Parts: sequence; structure tokens; C-alpha cells
Amino acid sequence: MTVVQLCAVAAGSLFAGCLAFAAEAPTAKPTAPAAPQKTALTVSLVSPQSGDWPQRLGAHGNVAAWQEAVIGAEGAGFRLIEVLVNVGDAVKRGQLLARLNDSTVAADVAQTRASLAEAQAAADEARANADRARELGPTGVISAQQILQWLTAERTALARVDALKARLLAEQLRLSQTRVLAPDSGVISARSATVGAVVQPGQELFRLIRGGRLEWRAEVPAAELSRLRAGMPVRVTPAGGATVQGRVRMVAPTVDASTRNGLVYVDLPAPGDARAGMFARGEFELGQSKGMTLPQSAVVLRDGFSYALQVSPQSRVSMVKLVTGRRVGDRIEILAGLDASAKVVASGGGFLSEGDTVRVVEAAKTTVGAAGPAGKP
Repeated sequence: MTVVQLCAVAAGSLFAGCLAFAAEAPTAKPTAPAAPQKTALTVSLVSPQSGDWPQRLGAHGNVAAWQEAVIGAEGAGFRLIEVLVNVGDAVKRGQLLARLNDSTVAADVAQTRASLAEAQAAADEARANADRARELGPTGVISAQQILQWLTAERTALARVDALKARLLAEQLRLSQTRVLAPDSGVISARSATVGAVVQPGQELFRLIRGGRLEWRAEVPAAELSRLRAGMPVRVTPAGGATVQGRVRMVAPTVDASTRNGLVYVDLPAPGDARAGMFARGEFELGQSKGMTLPQSAVVLRDGFSYALQVSPQSRVSMVKLVTGRRVGDRIEILAGLDASAKVVASGGGFLSEGDTVRVVEAAKTTVGAAGPAGKP
């Protein structure tokens, strides 16, 4: 056969083989259905809890001395020769704090005492002469002029005694002023006394916190002052210190015109780490009220708002916007957005989005606050 004939035979054989292969090929199977959607997280659910919720009013202010006594010098021109206390020392009423040079005043006291003794002796003699004049006057033995002289001498001598007694009291008072004493029990909060200095009348030497008693002066908005009463308990937390208990002593009768805040004075019977001049925050205990709460782990913050992830009976997540209130411990008050029967994700809500499917388990089977990807079904 020719070449042309050979090519024609080969092409025919190839076409026949293709037809035979197509006849023997099996019929194509239908497309398999899509796999079911996998769950995103394994979660436990909680419902809002209703109960008594403490009502508290927060405020801030400064810790100050209840009363601070200024202790100064009363005498003039005395030199300070001894200082016996320092800042922070606890003192008792009448305790000696400092001594001034008393040598000059002591000498004056001694001189006045001697003059008084001399005057008393002269008064005794004058009294004796006056008694004699009163006895002999009616007899006419002595003249009326002599009687008058003796009686006048008696009155003069007695007046001199009284004058020297008053002078002695003044000198003793000056002598007592050379001893600086504590006017009350308390704690020394400041000292400006320096050994060797010559003090002037009224010059401040020490400051004393009376009774070591401190108070917290809270600044409260004028609109809230009507809710506060004397005796109300307060929790005060000074900067860097532990919380201490206090009680409202009084509410100021005036309000600052520039800030519209009023001062509330809170006694701190046991100030702990608090010191005068410290900044402190506090909460006034106003009482109890009913409230609905969720654990903090069940509230998610997104875009500046609070949400809870509510789970439907079909295990799908929907985000519910909340209105939150106070916080106590790990609980957050829910003012609006949920009812008491709602079921929300207890923890791990930050990994979920609107419409996600979850697998719900009992709370006892999961670790509180933990959540992770679910395994394969």
C-alpha cells in the first residue's frame, strides 16, 4: 500500500479506539453536599443575677489634721537653749518640748521673793503698832496724831506686801514662759525651733496634730451633698496605702462657687498609712439597692461600648449592647440591654463575632475565664 493509504488506515483505527473507550467509561457521580459549618468555640453560659447591690458615692480629696495647734514663744528676748522633741514624736499634754534661758528671770524671782519677805516683816511691825494704837487710843495715853501715823503705816505696809506678791506672780509667770509645754496630746507635725536662736513673742516653734487625729476632706458635687449624713461609713484609700475605714463627721454648710463642690469631713480613727497632706480616694456607703449583674468576663468592650454575646437555641451568637453601671469586685451592674432569662457567653467573648456558631457545655466542665478552639466533631 502507498503511504497515503497507510495514514488513512491509522487514522481510522485511532478514531475507532476513542469511540470504544468512551463507551466503556462509567457515568459521572453527582456533586457531594457541602460539609456542615464547624463551631467556632466551646463556651459555657451564664444568666444575669439579681440581688442587693451596694450604693456607693465616689469622691476624692486630701487627708489633713483634724486640728493643728501652733506652739510658740510667749516671752521676749529669751535664747533657746534646748529642744527636746522632733517631727513625728508623740507627746502628751504638759510635756516639756523646749527650754529657754531662764537665768535672768530666775534672778528677778529671787530678788522679788526677798523684797516680799522684807515687806512682810515691816507689815508685821506696822500691824503690831496699829493694834497698840487701837488699844491705847481710848485711854488718851498717846496722841491722836500718833495713832493716825501707826494706822497709816499698817495700811501702807500691807499694800506693799500685796504689790510684791503681784510682782512675784508676774516674775513666776515669766519664768514659766521659759518652758515650752505641749498644750495637748498629739504628734509633732512641724518644728522651726533652733538651739541658740533668740525668740520673739508669738514666734512659732512647733506644730502639733491634736490627738494625732486625721480626717479626710472629700470634695463632693453639690448635687450629691443631700445624700450624705453624719455617721455614714466611708472607705478611704490614700495614695499608695491600704484602705482605711472612716465616718462622716460633718458636711460643710457652704459650696465652693468656682468648683460647685462641697467639703465633707470624714474622721479616720485608725489612719493606717494615711498622712496629713496626702491625696486619697474614697467611697461613701449609701446603702443597698436591687440590681442585676454579670461577671466581668461576660462583658466585651468594642468600639467604646459594652456588649454581651447572647446565644440562641440554635447555638448562634448575637451581640447585645448593654448599659452598664457600677462595678464591685468582678461583677458589673447591668442597667439595660438584657433580661434575667437571657443566656450569654461566660468568657472568651473576645474571640467571637455576630452569627458565629458555638458549642455549649456546662460551666462546671470548663475552666473559668478560659476558652479555646473546638475540636472536630
